[in-house]
Amino acid sequence: MSAKPDPEAELAGTEQPFVEHLVELRDRLIRALMAIGIGFALLCVWPGPGGLYDLIAQPMTQALPGGTKLIAVGTFAPFMVPLKITLMGGFLLALPFVLYQVWAFVAPGLYSHEKRYVLPLVVSSTILFFVGVAFCYFLVLPALSKFLVAVSPASIQVAPDIEQYFGTVLTLFMVFGIAFEVPIAVVVLALLNIIPIAKLKEWRGYFIVVAFVVAAIVTPPDVISQLSLAIPMCILYEIGIWAAVLLKRGGASRSEA
Repeated sequence: MSAKPDPEAELAGTEQPFVEHLVELRDRLIRALMAIGIGFALLCVWPGPGGLYDLIAQPMTQALPGGTKLIAVGTFAPFMVPLKITLMGGFLLALPFVLYQVWAFVAPGLYSHEKRYVLPLVVSSTILFFVGVAFCYFLVLPALSKFLVAVSPASIQVAPDIEQYFGTVLTLFMVFGIAFEVPIAVVVLALLNIIPIAKLKEWRGYFIVVAFVVAAIVTPPDVISQLSLAIPMCILYEIGIWAAVLLKRGGASRSEA
């Protein structure tokens, strides 16, 4: 008769890998935070919090009437807001390393033929996030700022508070950066066979509805920012399907070879 397995040995065998995963997760989080801290320190040296503040404020200051500036209502706002912007800049500067840490933590659970996609996904994820932020800064923010100034009654002096303005800007940066990751999500779902490409094509209509609902929730209550988010998401969804089809064909060709 076979010996009965020891429950304590079984528990130890399942506990050790779990603890190792927690330790690895902790180490990668620390590395990511250190990279963000280094990026923050570099930006504090040059161009400095004040320089980043002026850069982010430019879309609004250009839309305001001549001589009008943003105002600071809070006592510590002129000090804290530039620091928050610099911290956001440090995160963007360290983003490639942060994404690599995320993919490196997930990679051991993938098959060997799936691991070869890790580096391209890290590079493409970084590029798409920066494209989303740039799209928001160069197109959405100027149009939104001009719209808000244009619709304000003549009896109102438009001078936004810097905390509210930069809170909105940083939120929009994150929203557009994450929204531009839609092709990556579609490709990953297709390559891992979580959702077949045929289903992704069938769900186009549902995704369009979801995109407009999400845009209405996460963006300010204006038509410009909502359309500026929903329409690119629908286009990027189609791009993700095309990319998934091409990658699937390439993988099948390599398998046959």
